[in-house]
Amino acid sequence: MTEKITERTIEKDMKESYLDYAMSVIIGRAIPDIRDGLKPVHRRILYAMHELGNVYTKPHKKSARVVGETLGKYHPHGDMAIYDALVRMAQPFSLRYMLIDGQGNMGSIDGDNPAAMRYTEVRMSKAAAELLTDLEKETVSWSDNFDGTLKEPDVLPSKLPNLLINGSSGIAVGMATNMPPHNLNEVIDGTIAVIDGADETELLTIIQGPDFPTGGLIVGKAGIAQAYATGKGIIKVRGRIEKDEEKHELVINEIPYQLAKTSLIESIVKAVKTKKVEGISGIHDRSDKEGMEVRIDVKKGYDLDVVENQLYAHTPLQSTFGIINLAISNKQPQVLPLYKIITEFIEFRKEIIRKRSEFELRQAEEKAHILEGLKVALENIEPIVDFLRKSKDINEARQGLMNNYSLTEKQANAILEMKLSKLITLEREKIENEYLELTKKIAWLKDVLADINKILTIIKEELVEIKEKYGDERRTELIDGEEDIDIEALIPNDEVVVVITNRGYVKRVGLDEYRAQHRGGKGVKGSTKDEDFVQDVIITQNHNYLLLFTDKGRMFWMKVYRAPEGSRYATGKTLVSLLELKDEKVTSWISVDKFDTEEHLMMFTKKGVVKKTALENFKNIRRGGIIAITLKEDDELVEVRKTDGKQEVIIATKKGQAIRFKEDDVREIGRTGQGVIGIRLKSKDDAVVGSAVCRKPALLTITENGFGKRTSIDEYRLQSRGGSGVINIKTEGRNGDVVGIRAVDDGDGIILMSSRGQAIRTYVKDISVIGRNTQGVRIIRLGDGEKVATFTVVPKSEQE
Repeated sequence: MTEKITERTIEKDMKESYLDYAMSVIIGRAIPDIRDGLKPVHRRILYAMHELGNVYTKPHKKSARVVGETLGKYHPHGDMAIYDALVRMAQPFSLRYMLIDGQGNMGSIDGDNPAAMRYTEVRMSKAAAELLTDLEKETVSWSDNFDGTLKEPDVLPSKLPNLLINGSSGIAVGMATNMPPHNLNEVIDGTIAVIDGADETELLTIIQGPDFPTGGLIVGKAGIAQAYATGKGIIKVRGRIEKDEEKHELVINEIPYQLAKTSLIESIVKAVKTKKVEGISGIHDRSDKEGMEVRIDVKKGYDLDVVENQLYAHTPLQSTFGIINLAISNKQPQVLPLYKIITEFIEFRKEIIRKRSEFELRQAEEKAHILEGLKVALENIEPIVDFLRKSKDINEARQGLMNNYSLTEKQANAILEMKLSKLITLEREKIENEYLELTKKIAWLKDVLADINKILTIIKEELVEIKEKYGDERRTELIDGEEDIDIEALIPNDEVVVVITNRGYVKRVGLDEYRAQHRGGKGVKGSTKDEDFVQDVIITQNHNYLLLFTDKGRMFWMKVYRAPEGSRYATGKTLVSLLELKDEKVTSWISVDKFDTEEHLMMFTKKGVVKKTALENFKNIRRGGIIAITLKEDDELVEVRKTDGKQEVIIATKKGQAIRFKEDDVREIGRTGQGVIGIRLKSKDDAVVGSAVCRKPALLTITENGFGKRTSIDEYRLQSRGGSGVINIKTEGRNGDVVGIRAVDDGDGIILMSSRGQAIRTYVKDISVIGRNTQGVRIIRLGDGEKVATFTVVPKSEQE
């Protein structure tokens, strides 16, 4: 039989072989898994030690034995590669939280090599045990080892957020990872905050920055912020220098991470010889087991601060650490921001707890099933014992138990496996108590599996327990650096127009792009996507906060400068990409510059409900938004106004009704309250479309067909809230339904937006002041099928 020959080019064969090799190095050797923070060699070492019983509660074992076990069963890549990885996990200057408890010479911060593996001894640390907890409870997937004779875990269950607290470094093919360690307390607090709904901004106030095992200083926070936001960044790290004024010496007691002390001393000597650093007469290394102490003698007449700055400038005592948060996520190498790393860990822990609960539920149900059989045996102990004595063989006994007492095969086997003496002496109370406890456990486990919030609660409880066991103080100090620039300082606090469309696109445009015209003009062309139209515009400043309210009664906030900048013709960016909206759309927004004020928010719903609450209630916003008002069925939040709590307000409906009442008529309630009736609607097809705070003398009303009018506020008699109001404008005929209302004075301007993106900016003084029960004048000329979508007022103080 002849073999079939397949022709292929050497180039194709080399390319495929190299890609296979590259992926093997990336996935199988050099890059850590985002879930347990381990590379395969570290995972295999810890699993081999777990299998050996080489845990923190047992005596140490020779390192050579652990290396041999790992090499022979799981990791056929050379004994020194395994030993080097083992030693690093035992070095207090390499890992922030050591995973191996070593005895003997494990190397030093001076750069000394460890003793040979036949001399050193190791066991797992207590913290490492947290990585393997629940491994036997079917929580993770398993794969064949290299020769297919054994199984090894693909990932460890890992209660510890190991990737962040210990970091990782490795060079693969075409990519590398360099993740710094962090403080356990901060990482756990940040993880719990994310579970509770914290966003990226709030997370950065909790996790301050890397926390190196060697201490030192991090200069500046810009690099940290960039790394946490993008997954890549460069930070400046320094050793810590104390000044001994009495002896005129500089004392180095902490050095940058991954820098050997001997190489630092050599670099200082070289810098002195080349006269890059002047004023040093001697260096003395007095480090011991208690800590590091390198004393530098400074000559008389030389300022200690000047010499210190020279050391930072010309030696590795100040260096950079390039952060690359590259990890394996979903079997793919990805560069991940801090928030994503934490959310991936939370998702992993949710899966572990779910699988653990399912395993424990199966075990408990099986045990309860057996106990139910034993309870039957207790109730019929004498006939069962007599029957068993008379049975010819085990099969007859089993079948008889199953037939006579309605037992399953498992229950019958459990009874048959017991010694006769133990069966006779079965303790009823003990079995009843054990069965009761099992039923409680089964019910609890079912509740956990049915409720994601219970799983999240368990995750938080376990994290708190980890924090109490292993948490410690931060070692690396963060100090301000000259290069730190507040991002707001780079953005001028200009006045801008922020535009939002019906389909949820947002942009900010310079105010001067909307030139002023007289009423009745065609306006200037804006830009929207097909079948989209402008929903709202607001005049604000770049540094202000935008409070965005949705029709479902939730609120989000963002800085104005976070909205994408563009011209009138740009479409902008979707709010969905900026906020975590859930089947809802933004219906109202306001601009505020600070929250610690006496101001209030007045909220108005489609069905006429009004609510008053303090602005201060909204200063702590979660990424997923917060409840601003609890709405009744089929109601929607229409508009929100900012007031000082002492104003009069007007509510207007689309069919031309309006009511004016004092804000004092609405009692202040909490953030999640429902509110009270503001206006009673006369018909089912009517709805609230807008509101105004009566700070100005006239009320501007605009209708959908481009008409409008000004009416003196005094024409709207003051009523108590809850009435049906008075006529505001005639809506039949040419006008169409009311779009909205605004309080204005003669100096104000307005910007109108049409459903096709047409915009006009004009002056309020060009619009006639007429009575309530009238039709008004044309404000903008519209094309066929075109309607006024929205409008905003440009206050007198902001006119050109």
